[in-house]
Amino acid sequence: MTREDDMKAAAKAAAREAETPMEKLQSLLLARGYSGIMRFGRMFRIADEDGSRTLNQDELCEAVHNFGLRLSDEEVGEIFSAMDEDGTGSINYEEFLDKLRPEMTEERKAVVEEAYGVLDESGDGEVTLEDLKGKYDASGHPSVVSGEATEEDILLKFLGRFEGNTKEDGKLTKEEFLDYYSGISKSIDDDDYFIEVIKKSWKL
Repeated sequence: MTREDDMKAAAKAAAREAETPMEKLQSLLLARGYSGIMRFGRMFRIADEDGSRTLNQDELCEAVHNFGLRLSDEEVGEIFSAMDEDGTGSINYEEFLDKLRPEMTEERKAVVEEAYGVLDESGDGEVTLEDLKGKYDASGHPSVVSGEATEEDILLKFLGRFEGNTKEDGKLTKEEFLDYYSGISKSIDDDDYFIEVIKKSWKL
């Protein structure tokens, strides 16, 4: 089994034992793999045509059900109420996704943000898939090092994950990049190893 497979299995078990709906949602998304939270967030970001960055409870329910997550409307309501602290009937989905994202140490987050900065040369907060293809080195990926996959396998899989299974917009935001790497971070216990993987992958 790969590290990702181990994480997915652990997340499925954690979902069954979750004490709160929010913990259950996070586990269900991690059970989808490294890109689970990123793909869930992309649904919101692409649908947000007016740039409001907000969701009401019905929209959150629809997103959860469309993504195939096993949460009841009552559980989604609890999650929404916990996030809607000011009682306005809407929540900022970026803040919501930030709470779902597994916590990374400051050192881990800093190296991920540094990697995104290498990609986002213009500083406009958007990176295309073509930008990724020229700058990602898969030779240090744990699955390549262990012999489970080739560099080409990992690159194709990597690009496919950023395209996701939702509507494609051809752009990778900093938030999506953090969402993705928070999943990888969850599967790697050692800080130094995680940082080494990121630095080698993005030639930092």
